[in-house]
Amino acid sequence: MVQDKSLGNKIFDSVNVLVLGLFALVTIIPFVYIVAGSFATQEELLSKGFILFPTEFSLAAYEFIFSTSTLMRSMGVTIFITVAGTLINIIMTCLMAYPLARKDLDFRRPIQFLVIFTMLFSGGMIPTFLVVKQMGLIDTYWSLLLPGAISAFNLIVMRSFFQQLPDGLEESAKIDGASDPGILVRIVIPLSLPAIATFSLFYAVGHWNTFFNAVLYINDSAKWPIQVLLRQIVILSEGGGLGDTTSFDATHVAPPEQSVKMAAIVVSTIPILIVYPFLQKHFAKGVLLGSVKG
Repeated sequence: MVQDKSLGNKIFDSVNVLVLGLFALVTIIPFVYIVAGSFATQEELLSKGFILFPTEFSLAAYEFIFSTSTLMRSMGVTIFITVAGTLINIIMTCLMAYPLARKDLDFRRPIQFLVIFTMLFSGGMIPTFLVVKQMGLIDTYWSLLLPGAISAFNLIVMRSFFQQLPDGLEESAKIDGASDPGILVRIVIPLSLPAIATFSLFYAVGHWNTFFNAVLYINDSAKWPIQVLLRQIVILSEGGGLGDTTSFDATHVAPPEQSVKMAAIVVSTIPILIVYPFLQKHFAKGVLLGSVKG
């Protein structure tokens, strides 16, 4: 039998709902503002400083963005980088995290120290650029995939997740004649799907938002990811130019600069948001399970 809540509990619950509701509004209002501003007309954007519900919808900003013939190509480049990069990240992270989770691995602690050391100290942008250049990766997709193939933080959490798996599973598999790679593929990976789904989302978002590395390493405009192309579109809307790198509809009049920026944010954000609901059920579970044991 459920007991009635006391007056203090009811007040506490009401305050919780109020505070959490305010935080939710603070979180969602910027998204609503960006979407509404991207559909607003020039007159409304100039007359109002803040819009949540445009009085008249306009697709001028989206028509301007999609007037480039290279947009879909850049979108394809970003999708390829996201899918290929995430696969490389997950494979490399699992292949390194699983041995580090084994207590019988020689030199396990020194290797872990070197991994943690990279979280605190790094060579910096110029040494990284020189390494990428010396390896011949400039102006190739590999320059966006290999330098960040393993995240030290994700590796440590994944290792902790693997350490929480019962030792009896591996011992039973070895009695049945399974090798270490077979144990990883047939037992450890299937049991680690929540963590793998979580880190796949982390890696995918990072690759989808690839911008700075692409500016540093990619010179060919045909290989630009969507973030770099949208930046160029915003520059054009501000009165800059793209030269011969991107073709736009010459008869199209550029909409307001602010509207183009908002539409660019929507175009670059919506696709990755669509992926999140499919991984949501694994998200919280995957993060918490691997963050308990050090």
